[in-house]
Amino acid sequence: MLTEERREVLLRLIERRGSIKVKDAAEEMGVSAVTVRQDVRDLAGRGLVVRVHGGAMSTSAAQTADTAGPAAPRPTAGQGDAFGLIVPPGGYYYPEIIRGVQDAARAHGVRVVLAVSGETLADNREQARRLIATGVDGLLLMPRAGLEPADLAEEWLAGLDVPVVLVDRRAGGQAGRLEQVASDHAHGAGLAVRHLAGLGHGRVALLARTESPNTPLIREGYAAACQALRLPEGPEYAIDPADGAAPATWFEEFVAAVEAGEVRAALVHNDLDAVTLVGLLQARGLRVPEDLAIVTYDDEVAELSDVPLTAVAPPKRAVGAWAVDLMRRRIADPAAPLAELLLRPELRVRDSSGAPSAPREGA
Repeated sequence: MLTEERREVLLRLIERRGSIKVKDAAEEMGVSAVTVRQDVRDLAGRGLVVRVHGGAMSTSAAQTADTAGPAAPRPTAGQGDAFGLIVPPGGYYYPEIIRGVQDAARAHGVRVVLAVSGETLADNREQARRLIATGVDGLLLMPRAGLEPADLAEEWLAGLDVPVVLVDRRAGGQAGRLEQVASDHAHGAGLAVRHLAGLGHGRVALLARTESPNTPLIREGYAAACQALRLPEGPEYAIDPADGAAPATWFEEFVAAVEAGEVRAALVHNDLDAVTLVGLLQARGLRVPEDLAIVTYDDEVAELSDVPLTAVAPPKRAVGAWAVDLMRRRIADPAAPLAELLLRPELRVRDSSGAPSAPREGA
């Protein structure tokens, strides 16, 4: 069936029944819900039907709804699309991305429905199912740390009847029909290594959280920059909150290496760990940047450290805004080429990095 023929069938269906739900019409017509939503948008754009949450009404039924009181279904003519946004629980990293989504959605008249993901894949699937059932036109998804985007894409995301944009996550070669926008964390890590090497440091340590979904990419960029600059890699220190130890013990080995003069420069992921590290170093009589030059990764609170910390700043708000734009583009033109965007972080230089100084007396 040609596009115009299908839309004519849908228009007659809406006029005959007064209103339809997208899901029901899709099943009846033997097409996807995405196709029906696109047809409804086209018909609404011509003034032939009125969009409502999860479906469409005939213009005559919409006029009746306007005079029938608050219990009647309300038309959404003049309002934009509705996007579901699923985010991980907790964490200070995500609010800036969410604000980017909010700003872009508000600018384009898009409604955003927020859901917080649970601890399992089933929880994420349930949140997606619930949002789709409410009539959202697309999903913006940030899987929680530990849920591999590639597995998600394989198992269920590609089968959803709404478009999906992964936000600050990358599915790689198994992305399928998913689109994605993320910070280029590997590039950001390379910025940090090159900055410290440019100051004369011949070796840069890496201190990173094991549970962060960004750590593998940061490690990749760190290793690539060391290789390109012909710097020896490491040492590398892992921060593992899951081990149940007190935070100070995470840094004990690292601080001892600084005391011994074995580590003079480091890339630390993330800001809170870097700020904690500064306090522990100062308690041992060690100075930043004289005894340890630090570049931290995230730049959420780096400037608030006792010594303002040089930081790599991923473009979090821009990631959120681009996610909205990708979804709007996909909805407007389902046949458009699929996109995978990487946005480059920037380095914000403060007082925590400097040229190597002479070793402390006794170091």
